[in-house]
Amino acid sequence: MAQTVSELIATHPDAAPAIGAPDRGWLDYAGLRAQTEATRAALHAAGVGRGDRVAIVLPNGPEMASAFVTITQVATTAPLNPAYRQEEYEFYLSDLNAKAIVLAEGYDGPALAAAQTTGLTVLRLSFDPARPAGTFTLTAEASAGEADTAAPEAGDVALILHTSGTTSRPKIVPLLQSNVAASAANIRASLDLTAADRCMNVMPLFHIHGLIAAVSASLEAGASIWCTPGFNALAFFGQLDDCKPSWYTAVPTMHQAILTRAGRNAEIIARANLRFLRSSSASLPPPVMAELEKTFGAPVIEGYGMTEAAHQMCSNPLGFDTQKPGSVGVPAGPQVRIAHEAEDRLIDSSEIGEVVISGPNVTPGYEGNPEANAKSFFEAEGARWFRTGDQGAFDADGYLSLTGRLKEIINRGGEKVSPLEVDAILLDHAEIAQVVTFALPHPKLGEEVAAAVVLTEGSTMTERDIRDFAASRLADFKVPRKVVILDELPKGATGKIQRIGMAEKLGLIEQAA
Repeated sequence: MAQTVSELIATHPDAAPAIGAPDRGWLDYAGLRAQTEATRAALHAAGVGRGDRVAIVLPNGPEMASAFVTITQVATTAPLNPAYRQEEYEFYLSDLNAKAIVLAEGYDGPALAAAQTTGLTVLRLSFDPARPAGTFTLTAEASAGEADTAAPEAGDVALILHTSGTTSRPKIVPLLQSNVAASAANIRASLDLTAADRCMNVMPLFHIHGLIAAVSASLEAGASIWCTPGFNALAFFGQLDDCKPSWYTAVPTMHQAILTRAGRNAEIIARANLRFLRSSSASLPPPVMAELEKTFGAPVIEGYGMTEAAHQMCSNPLGFDTQKPGSVGVPAGPQVRIAHEAEDRLIDSSEIGEVVISGPNVTPGYEGNPEANAKSFFEAEGARWFRTGDQGAFDADGYLSLTGRLKEIINRGGEKVSPLEVDAILLDHAEIAQVVTFALPHPKLGEEVAAAVVLTEGSTMTERDIRDFAASRLADFKVPRKVVILDELPKGATGKIQRIGMAEKLGLIEQAA
């Protein structure tokens, strides 16, 4: 098994397609290896090498994919969201202790200003649209000095990301070369990826989901990745027709947006011939899974991942008859167990508790944060376990179901309410398109149940109608006392909906007080 990113692409046939994009020629594996050597030479000439941290701020697309893959074989990559403001870039660049930053040729936005403020070496990326997708040239605006020109080894940090903190400072997650390689192999195995597969990537490539599930797992299999400029529901079906992928991976909100436009794209769907669809990064409501399978005539593989695990931890097995809607599947790489929520010990996997993981894809620990590491890791039964912060339990068939994030569980006067359960009930209503249930502060109960809802086009449902429907299906204490009807649910940069802080985002805190 590969131990480094270099080993992921070392042995695939030269002429096999690796990276593609709309209106661009394919970069084959020989071309990707050649691009790696060109990138290595450019970085070393700029004084950047093994152990140095290189921030990457590029738009989604083939150059972002190949920049990640090639720079990771020379130094440590730190992809950042292109939508950040200057203050955010200054924080992340300083926190990461970056030495250099890769920016598009001609870019003069906030990342450049932040790089100049923090004294980083700026590397400009340019490309010729007439050349194969993912081919680029790096030009340094100044040298960072001497570089360690040795190749990164399995124990070196390949990728650094921040957790998406909602109530506290984001934590730095270093992922080793061996973590990335192990996770890519786990995903390839669980999806049975081969060189014949093609992934259409719509995920942002500053996020673990796209970087590992779409890009790294495909390369591990010798398969190909077709890189879109990012998710666009209006463009999705045209891209699907052009790319002819065997699969794509997305978050639930993207899948829901795709379904809203599926009816007018029936001919394209009929031609698509997808082998499977994949969903991860948030729980996929069972009604959405069922509609996706019916629409595309292909199984929907729900996976369970997080940054600290270099993405995947569990996956539903391939096939229509092996899916369990509402479950995130079976362990798919690491060991997955259930631990006591307050004590450092494992409990019976059929009991509800905190999901914990152990394996070669798991980060060695948060950087510079001994307090978080003490809370997040413990030793038991001869292994080191990471606490995911998710609550769940295994069924008799070994499938894991999540009941929510421990911090997201709503504590209504001592009654614990799973927001995922309320979401699933409300989504059963034909006129409710999307929903997110969250905690609303309450002066006496501590927390009350609230929900934000997007209705189907033409629906005239009121807040009272929604609450009455919930009351017909749920115990009284689980019924949302506050329902907000929106045109669109507020999402984070990666398309995920963050329940924590939702009441504040919607301006409900003062009202609650």
